[in-house]
Amino acid sequence: MEHYQLLNIVHSVLAILLTLGLIAHIVMLWKAWRRADPTVLQQKLQRTRLFSLPLLAVLALLLPLTGWWLAHLAGFPLGQLWLLASSVLFLVLVPLGLLLGGRLRAWQGLGDMPAPAKLPRFALVYAGLILLILIAIMGLMGAKPV
Repeated sequence: MEHYQLLNIVHSVLAILLTLGLIAHIVMLWKAWRRADPTVLQQKLQRTRLFSLPLLAVLALLLPLTGWWLAHLAGFPLGQLWLLASSVLFLVLVPLGLLLGGRLRAWQGLGDMPAPAKLPRFALVYAGLILLILIAIMGLMGAKPV
């Protein structure tokens, strides 16, 4: 029972850190883009791509592992609707994360050229969709039977 509670806390902390990290980066990049200072934007994009995105990806990849372990310890069958729906949503989340990384790479690759409006908009749309899917997965996890 102690392992289950500890794992539940770790799983919850991972989900909260991932969500808050994504929100923080959306706000940070949006503010840098609105400021229209290409050097600050390039620095933030470089730091985001080098450090933050890999860390957020590790957090996101640990979530299904800890979630599976929690379901195993609780004795939930993996065929339950809330588990299957969250797994499908997570499978949608992965390509969106890759698309977001590609948009940020393209946005950063522009250098000192003025960034077209479509690149940051698509990056913000992908990040927003990722955030919505994370919230939906958390809602499914909160609605699970006790």
